[in-house]
Amino acid sequence: MIKWGILGPGNIAKKFASDLRLVPNALLSAVASRDLDKAENFAREYSAERAYGSYQELFDDKEVQVIYIATPHNKHVDLSVKAMNHGKHVLCEKPLGVNAKEVKAMVAASKKNNVFLMEGLWSRFNPAIKKVKQLVDNGEIGKLSYLYANFAFYGTEREKDSRLLNPDLAGGSLLDIGIYPVFLAYLFLGKPQSILATSNFYETGVEVQTSMIFKYENAQAMLYSGLTSNSQTIAEFSGSVGSIVIPERWHAAQGYTMQIEENLETVSLPTKGIGFSHEIEEVQHCIIDNKMESNLWTHVNSIELAELLDSIRAKIGVVFPFEE
Repeated sequence: MIKWGILGPGNIAKKFASDLRLVPNALLSAVASRDLDKAENFAREYSAERAYGSYQELFDDKEVQVIYIATPHNKHVDLSVKAMNHGKHVLCEKPLGVNAKEVKAMVAASKKNNVFLMEGLWSRFNPAIKKVKQLVDNGEIGKLSYLYANFAFYGTEREKDSRLLNPDLAGGSLLDIGIYPVFLAYLFLGKPQSILATSNFYETGVEVQTSMIFKYENAQAMLYSGLTSNSQTIAEFSGSVGSIVIPERWHAAQGYTMQIEENLETVSLPTKGIGFSHEIEEVQHCIIDNKMESNLWTHVNSIELAELLDSIRAKIGVVFPFEE
């Protein structure tokens, strides 16, 4: 039995805890929040054995083997490193760090303490996305030359000091949801030769619309993230002989459609539960095998993704107050 702790019992942690119940040999052992009442309510709802009103108590819990960190982005590096320094394995929500420097510090802590660390990019372990990558890599649609992916929802109606709109919390669309289209382009096409990017900004200073073009030698990726409107949230892969589309909410894909000439095939590949179960299973397999990283999403992958996001931020002029 792998005993889990959850740090930061917000909405994303609720979805995670719901899926944790679906994974064999997984147990929610403890939950920690700076608000003890919040931790106790979460523990009751998701059957955690213990609730703590401080993060340190979770780090000191001898039974907890792995901690899922689901706090705002700006706290990821500090809390992950502290957890690893206490001998805990860590699954940290994306983005792993706010910038590549933070991600490298987290990877160094993993190696120093000989513990597992992974970025919680749940889409990497989604069955449909894994299958589409296999199809593209095998040349089923020919040479991939065009990728399109977007992710947008209404977010500007929230409080100005909320996680999405507060620059002190590394707010904005790019690190919260833009990371998904950027991840997809990186997963399928690698690091681009050059990047074009442009943004619109909110009154708090965070970007709320960012469009990106990744240029490769023989391909381009058109990517978008935004907090000012909803979008179809689809992903399209076009090659020399065919195309694949992952329909709405592609980051939580339940299947795909592939078209080769006049032949159209729709395939259903539903997730188990919400979809967090697949990354949880990957973490557990790695821990059982004494691995420090996943082969499907390595430490180098997280560093390179952070470097891409850093490059985009440099082009649109986004520096968070705590980075200055």
